[in-house]
Amino acid sequence: MARRTMEVTVGVFMLLGVFALIFLALQVSGLTPGGNGSTYTVYARFNDAGGLTARGRVSMAGVTVGRIRSIELDRDSFQARVTMDIDGVIDNIPTDSSAVIRTSGLLGEQYIDISVGADDTSMADGDSFYSTQSALNLERLIGNFASGR
Repeated sequence: MARRTMEVTVGVFMLLGVFALIFLALQVSGLTPGGNGSTYTVYARFNDAGGLTARGRVSMAGVTVGRIRSIELDRDSFQARVTMDIDGVIDNIPTDSSAVIRTSGLLGEQYIDISVGADDTSMADGDSFYSTQSALNLERLIGNFASGR
Protein backbone atom coordinates (compact mmCIF):
# COMPACT_ATOMS: atom_id res chain seq x y z
CA MET A 1 0.00 0.00 0.00
CA ALA A 2 2.87 2.39 0.80
CA ARG A 3 4.35 1.70 -2.63
CA ARG A 4 1.06 2.59 -4.33
CA THR A 5 0.85 5.89 -2.38
CA MET A 6 4.42 6.73 -3.40
CA GLU A 7 3.61 6.08 -7.08
CA VAL A 8 0.51 8.28 -6.97
CA THR A 9 2.47 11.08 -5.25
CA VAL A 10 5.25 10.92 -7.85
CA GLY A 11 2.65 10.92 -10.64
CA VAL A 12 0.95 14.03 -9.21
CA PHE A 13 4.28 15.86 -8.98
CA MET A 14 5.14 14.86 -12.55
CA LEU A 15 1.79 16.23 -13.80
CA LEU A 16 2.30 19.47 -11.86
CA GLY A 17 5.78 19.79 -13.40
CA VAL A 18 4.43 19.30 -16.93
CA PHE A 19 1.67 21.89 -16.36
CA ALA A 20 4.23 24.34 -14.95
CA LEU A 21 6.44 23.91 -18.05
CA ILE A 22 3.47 24.46 -20.37
CA PHE A 23 2.47 27.57 -18.43
CA LEU A 24 6.02 28.97 -18.58
CA ALA A 25 6.29 28.24 -22.31
CA LEU A 26 3.03 30.10 -22.95
CA GLN A 27 4.14 33.08 -20.86
CA VAL A 28 7.52 33.36 -22.59
CA SER A 29 6.05 33.04 -26.10
CA GLY A 30 3.24 35.52 -25.44
CA LEU A 31 0.57 32.98 -26.36
CA THR A 32 -1.46 33.33 -23.19
CA PRO A 33 -4.83 31.61 -23.31
CA GLY A 34 -7.72 34.05 -23.38
CA GLY A 35 -7.46 37.70 -24.22
CA ASN A 36 -5.60 40.46 -22.43
CA GLY A 37 -8.65 42.69 -22.53
CA SER A 38 -9.79 45.08 -25.21
CA THR A 39 -7.37 46.40 -27.81
CA TYR A 40 -7.49 48.76 -30.75
CA THR A 41 -5.54 48.59 -33.99
CA VAL A 42 -3.04 51.13 -35.30
CA TYR A 43 -0.71 50.96 -38.30
CA ALA A 44 2.78 52.11 -39.21
CA ARG A 45 4.79 51.98 -42.44
CA PHE A 46 8.54 51.45 -42.44
CA ASN A 47 11.12 51.42 -45.25
CA ASP A 48 12.90 48.56 -43.45
CA ALA A 49 11.12 46.42 -40.84
CA GLY A 50 14.42 44.77 -39.91
CA GLY A 51 13.96 41.87 -37.50
CA LEU A 52 10.46 42.71 -36.29
CA THR A 53 8.27 39.68 -35.74
CA ALA A 54 4.59 39.08 -35.17
CA ARG A 55 3.74 39.09 -31.44
CA GLY A 56 6.70 41.41 -30.85
CA ARG A 57 6.21 44.08 -28.24
CA VAL A 58 5.12 47.68 -28.65
CA SER A 59 6.26 49.95 -25.84
CA MET A 60 6.09 53.51 -24.56
CA ALA A 61 8.67 54.76 -22.05
CA GLY A 62 9.90 51.18 -21.59
CA VAL A 63 6.45 49.82 -20.70
CA THR A 64 4.78 47.27 -22.98
CA VAL A 65 1.50 48.73 -24.26
CA GLY A 66 0.71 46.33 -27.08
CA ARG A 67 1.79 43.65 -29.52
CA ILE A 68 2.59 43.47 -33.22
CA ARG A 69 -0.19 41.57 -34.96
CA SER A 70 1.28 41.30 -38.46
CA ILE A 71 3.92 42.62 -40.86
CA GLU A 72 3.22 42.67 -44.56
CA LEU A 73 4.50 44.35 -47.70
CA ASP A 74 2.38 47.18 -49.09
CA ARG A 75 2.48 46.43 -52.81
CA ASP A 76 1.73 50.04 -53.76
CA SER A 77 4.39 51.86 -51.73
CA PHE A 78 6.82 48.92 -51.31
CA GLN A 79 7.02 49.59 -47.59
CA ALA A 80 6.49 47.24 -44.66
CA ARG A 81 3.03 47.78 -43.15
CA VAL A 82 2.99 46.85 -39.47
CA THR A 83 -0.33 46.22 -37.74
CA MET A 84 -0.26 46.73 -33.96
CA ASP A 85 -2.79 45.91 -31.26
CA ILE A 86 -2.61 48.53 -28.48
CA ASP A 87 -4.13 47.86 -25.05
CA GLY A 88 -7.49 49.58 -24.68
CA VAL A 89 -6.49 51.30 -21.42
CA ILE A 90 -3.81 53.25 -23.36
CA ASP A 91 -6.33 55.41 -25.19
CA ASN A 92 -4.51 58.75 -25.14
CA ILE A 93 -1.59 58.35 -27.59
CA PRO A 94 -1.27 61.74 -29.35
CA THR A 95 -1.80 61.63 -33.13
CA ASP A 96 1.59 63.25 -33.81
CA SER A 97 3.50 60.46 -31.99
CA SER A 98 6.10 58.51 -33.93
CA ALA A 99 6.84 54.79 -34.16
CA VAL A 100 10.52 53.83 -33.99
CA ILE A 101 12.03 50.36 -34.40
CA ARG A 102 14.52 49.79 -31.58
CA THR A 103 16.72 46.91 -30.46
CA SER A 104 17.01 45.57 -26.91
CA GLY A 105 20.74 45.58 -26.25
CA LEU A 106 23.33 45.14 -28.98
CA LEU A 107 21.96 41.97 -30.56
CA GLY A 108 18.60 41.62 -28.78
CA GLU A 109 15.08 41.47 -30.10
CA GLN A 110 13.64 44.33 -32.10
CA TYR A 111 10.48 46.07 -30.97
CA ILE A 112 8.46 49.19 -31.72
CA ASP A 113 8.88 52.14 -29.38
CA ILE A 114 6.27 54.87 -29.49
CA SER A 115 7.78 58.33 -29.02
CA VAL A 116 4.99 60.45 -27.61
CA GLY A 117 3.99 63.65 -29.39
CA ALA A 118 2.24 66.73 -28.04
CA ASP A 119 -1.02 66.86 -30.00
CA ASP A 120 -4.29 67.25 -28.10
CA THR A 121 -6.13 64.64 -30.19
CA SER A 122 -5.57 60.93 -29.53
CA MET A 123 -5.16 58.02 -31.91
CA ALA A 124 -8.21 55.84 -32.48
CA ASP A 125 -8.85 52.41 -33.95
CA GLY A 126 -7.56 52.26 -37.53
CA ASP A 127 -5.26 55.31 -37.34
CA SER A 128 -1.69 55.29 -38.66
CA PHE A 129 1.56 56.76 -37.42
CA TYR A 130 2.69 59.39 -39.92
CA SER A 131 6.20 59.66 -38.52
CA THR A 132 8.23 56.44 -38.42
CA GLN A 133 11.88 55.51 -38.16
CA SER A 134 13.05 52.25 -39.68
CA ALA A 135 15.34 49.67 -38.17
CA LEU A 136 19.07 50.26 -38.11
CA ASN A 137 20.51 47.55 -40.33
CA LEU A 138 23.92 46.75 -38.86
CA GLU A 139 25.01 44.57 -41.79
CA ARG A 140 24.20 47.31 -44.30
CA LEU A 141 26.04 49.89 -42.19
CA ILE A 142 29.18 47.74 -42.00
CA GLY A 143 28.96 47.00 -45.74
CA ASN A 144 28.68 50.70 -46.60
CA PHE A 145 31.61 51.51 -44.32
CA ALA A 146 33.77 48.76 -45.83
CA SER A 147 32.98 49.82 -49.41
CA GLY A 148 33.50 53.53 -48.67
CA ARG A 149 29.95 54.67 -49.50
